[in-house]
Amino acid sequence: MKTGYLIDMDGVIYRENQLIPGAVEFVQALVSTGTPFLFLTNNSAPTPEDLAVRLRHLGINGLAAKHFYTSALNTSDFLSETDPNCTVFVLGEGGILTALHERKIASDSIKPHYVVVGEGATTMDRLAKAHECIEKGARLLATNPDNWCPVSHDKTRPGAGATAAFLEASTGRRAYYLGKPNGYMFHRARRKLASLAMKEPDEVVMIGDTMETDIRGAFEAGIQSFLVLSGSTQLEHVGDHVYQPTRILQSVADLVDEVKTGKPGDRMDSPAFGHMDSHGVRSGVRHQTDIFALHKPRPRPAMTK
Repeated sequence: MKTGYLIDMDGVIYRENQLIPGAVEFVQALVSTGTPFLFLTNNSAPTPEDLAVRLRHLGINGLAAKHFYTSALNTSDFLSETDPNCTVFVLGEGGILTALHERKIASDSIKPHYVVVGEGATTMDRLAKAHECIEKGARLLATNPDNWCPVSHDKTRPGAGATAAFLEASTGRRAYYLGKPNGYMFHRARRKLASLAMKEPDEVVMIGDTMETDIRGAFEAGIQSFLVLSGSTQLEHVGDHVYQPTRILQSVADLVDEVKTGKPGDRMDSPAFGHMDSHGVRSGVRHQTDIFALHKPRPRPAMTK
């Protein structure tokens, strides 16, 4: 049985400018075994070429633009499929601008069909222009719903979701959010994964560190999900959610041998539960993490709406 992997990046492969231990070996195992994989990110600012270069600088070689699918590409796919002759006014940087240009979707600051919101610096003048376009009838489209994004272990930055929320508040119009966890992101990613593999994998697994985007999106798309604890989610918070990951791992290092041997593990052998006594516990218990669902104050709203 051939398994294909959709893999989040920040918190799964690297944090800041440091690779997570085991990430190199994990990617090498995927490549050497011919396992189909696709990196999936909500960050609309970089192009796939940018991401390949970044991973090469960090020490992961042999990757090409085809191995990456961003929320910017998802947005351009959505517009070219649903409204191919549309025009857009964009709040965002290189990745979303490039993706729209490659799909021949024209920029329009007079009467666009859509205001598209992505990551990146903006100004009050451009926000005011976007507001004006929406009042004139443009629809509001965000590349992803992330209110904030991690920059370092103690620093974050506003995300596309926060900018879109500003425009929702000022115009009274609701945005449509693409990227994870939107099913369209997973639908297009699975199509791209099948194209890379030259056939549909028998099974698709999403590997991510965020419950609200990676795990929820996989659950709603009907695919398995592996949560890694190397990023933004702590084990004691997993049980707060009604949707649960298929497995919980410390990091992608836990999957290296599985990829090499082709022998899948299961939830009960997840290293995150290695310290727990499983005697008398039946395989398939729905919420392995419920005992950790402590009521702790949260420092801010969820990463996504």
